[in-house]
Amino acid sequence: MRYWPLAFAVLVAVAGGASLGTPTAQADNQRLNGSVVANVYTVQHQQGCTNDVRINPQLQLAAQWHTLDVLNNRNLDGDVGSDGTRPQDRANAAGYRGNVAETVAINPANAISGVELMNQWLYNPSYFAVMSNCANTQIGVWSENSLDRTVVVAVYGQPQQPVDNASLGTPLGLPPAGTRQENVPLDPSPDYDASDELEYGLNWFPWILRGAYPPPANPPQ
Repeated sequence: MRYWPLAFAVLVAVAGGASLGTPTAQADNQRLNGSVVANVYTVQHQQGCTNDVRINPQLQLAAQWHTLDVLNNRNLDGDVGSDGTRPQDRANAAGYRGNVAETVAINPANAISGVELMNQWLYNPSYFAVMSNCANTQIGVWSENSLDRTVVVAVYGQPQQPVDNASLGTPLGLPPAGTRQENVPLDPSPDYDASDELEYGLNWFPWILRGAYPPPANPPQ
């Protein structure tokens, strides 16, 4: 299998969750989430896909559930949730109709850059196969962070029929991810600027002073 080079044109290096307060998937995390979608779009097109991957609210909700679960349960490190659910189970509960796959990134720190995230996924053969699969035309991405743990989950879907938004389940007792709607077109230019890189550098400044750079993190798989 041919892996994607790290220097592909639109790789977006973003700082996820720069704040040190309560974990939230807002502000910088939204930029991180958007960059993941943009990078999946690029990977697929470089592999010859002609479709444009679209953000799906049900898949995003499934990604949110698992992200919060992994963030708060340190024994979790993959697709299986604390209640035994798998990606397909969570997608079904969110109201999605179709086959799904999932990629998960865990960083033992309060942030993760887009480069670190893509290093974890692009060099994992099974994850690369999921990202580059042209049949995965829909995606939902969510990220959360705490002081010593950052989790990013992307759920990829192959729709079978229109999604009914009337009644969506909430496994693990987690709240829904806001108002849900039909597929959202990809923004090819996520809200990202140089301030994100500066923010990321400031987060890691204590490690740099200790002579440890890059900071401790999961190595590429």
